[in-house]
Amino acid sequence: MVLDEQRSRADFALTPVAKRMINVNPNLISWAGLLLALLSGVLLYFSYQHHLLLAAGALVVLLSGYLDALDGKVAKLSGKASRKGDYLDHVFDRYADVFMIGGVAVSAWCDPYLGILALVGVLLTSYMGTQAQAVGAPRLYAGLLGRADRVVLSTVFPILQLIMLAAGFGSFQILGVTLNWMEVMIIWFAVAGNLTAVQRAVVTWRNMGREDQS
Repeated sequence: MVLDEQRSRADFALTPVAKRMINVNPNLISWAGLLLALLSGVLLYFSYQHHLLLAAGALVVLLSGYLDALDGKVAKLSGKASRKGDYLDHVFDRYADVFMIGGVAVSAWCDPYLGILALVGVLLTSYMGTQAQAVGAPRLYAGLLGRADRVVLSTVFPILQLIMLAAGFGSFQILGVTLNWMEVMIIWFAVAGNLTAVQRAVVTWRNMGREDQS
């Protein structure tokens, strides 16, 4: 799923709030989103010992993702959109990814090697998208795992893990390997992230080949 392609459908939840915050500096909203991403990582890291933090972490992830979308909407409506603001947004997004996913990746919820693969996949996915734009090709959002997908999954899976723990199904076995639901999320980030990075690299390479022939 690629929710990044459906961002316009979220306007109904963004535009009314953005209009009320039109006098707020969009960069301040970006900073608030980044700090919430850091907080979510901390909450999810400690959630293995304190399971109720799963719900708190999920909520903070959702709020951080909302602010990440809101800053751009405020910038457009107020006429404050700029290249510097766009650059800052991209930088903060990468740090937010590391904070949110890294909090789980280095926690007791998952194998640290899986966590490293997930972070590599997520960062390379974003890099391939922006690098396409840097070399003159169209900015890429295609693939299995986009930024919006990561926010949604990082919200859903902690809640799912909490529900399954309450139901007595906090972990399960596949082919003799014991997994929990948070680890399933990290595995998906690792697999889908790296596949998306490769897909975007191939698409950009082909696009550049067509430009060289024209």
